[in-house]
Amino acid sequence: MNLKSSKFFSEDRLLSLDFFRGITMFLLVAEGTHLWSVLVQPPIAGTVFENFFLQFHHHPWNGLRFWDLIQPFFMFIVGVAMPFSYAKRKKRGDSDSAITRHIIKRCIILLAFGVGLHCVYRQKLVWELWNVLSQLSVTILIAYFLMRYKWSTQIIVSIGLLLLTEVLYRTFPIEGYNQPFIKDHNFGSWMDMMLMGKINNGGGWVTINCIPTAAHTIWGVVAGQLLQSGKSPTKTVKGLVIGGLIILVFGYLLDWTSVTPIIKRISTSSFVLASGGWALLALAFCYWLIDIKKVNQWIFPFVIVGTNSIFIYLFSNTVGGQWLNGFVSIFTTGFLNWFNTPEFLINLISALSVLYFEWLLCYYLFLKRIFFRV
Repeated sequence: MNLKSSKFFSEDRLLSLDFFRGITMFLLVAEGTHLWSVLVQPPIAGTVFENFFLQFHHHPWNGLRFWDLIQPFFMFIVGVAMPFSYAKRKKRGDSDSAITRHIIKRCIILLAFGVGLHCVYRQKLVWELWNVLSQLSVTILIAYFLMRYKWSTQIIVSIGLLLLTEVLYRTFPIEGYNQPFIKDHNFGSWMDMMLMGKINNGGGWVTINCIPTAAHTIWGVVAGQLLQSGKSPTKTVKGLVIGGLIILVFGYLLDWTSVTPIIKRISTSSFVLASGGWALLALAFCYWLIDIKKVNQWIFPFVIVGTNSIFIYLFSNTVGGQWLNGFVSIFTTGFLNWFNTPEFLINLISALSVLYFEWLLCYYLFLKRIFFRV
């Protein structure tokens, strides 16, 4: 399918961004079907394939797996889209104050969705702020108000946020929370006690991650402005690659030299740098392959998931996780048991069936032009 000749896409559409967002959401939806959990169970567990599929699970603490990049990708992509969205609204005549009101309203909605998802997870009313949507409600605001400044200013502020995080974690004096890189005993955990009266026991996630990971959204904005700048595609790709390699190397060096360990769960500066570098390199590759080389005939399934990113994320974490998985399993398990199918295959087919159903739902909404995007 030639996507840019389709009635659904304009000629100036950045398909690489649609694809990047779509495949990121596709991977998140697959997690909601329990596909990645199935793929580390017997008979795969204990084989050479286990280490590969472990890449689709978060690292327990100090280290970086592929799955640790998904949230940074998500937050980075939101930033990339912001200059394009802003330009589109300005073109249709929206004032700066109207756009600002829209951004603030959207961030309030994202915060409500983030808190609401935790209520769904807990099956009761709770006040918890660890969800990516809650984090985005802060990072979008920071990136938006910086967007009017020069690239250099935005980058300097983003590095300042990382330095602020380093200082807060390393110098926090309260006993029990003064161990910067120890799970549940750091500044982030103390902030959770202040904000929510609880910590993320066992997981080690902290709400204050929204400060350092604002850098991901800011860097996304800078990347989006570069794509918008009118520079030649070659220079654009070169800029994205050089920027990505620089911060990627710095991130890993901080970890390898034991200055600051890479820890996603508290978003250390080394983690933000390394994951931000991968995000820039991934965008550069997608832009080169899809928008420059025009290898885009195969991306349509991912693009339609990307056009409904908010909907598919909320659906897979509510109706999908709470009901659809079990509903589909009734039929796949019942039918496959007639043929004495191994449990692993039953679970795998159930997960893939749910994933396909959710994709069909996105496709339907896409055809109806009903979009729920970040």
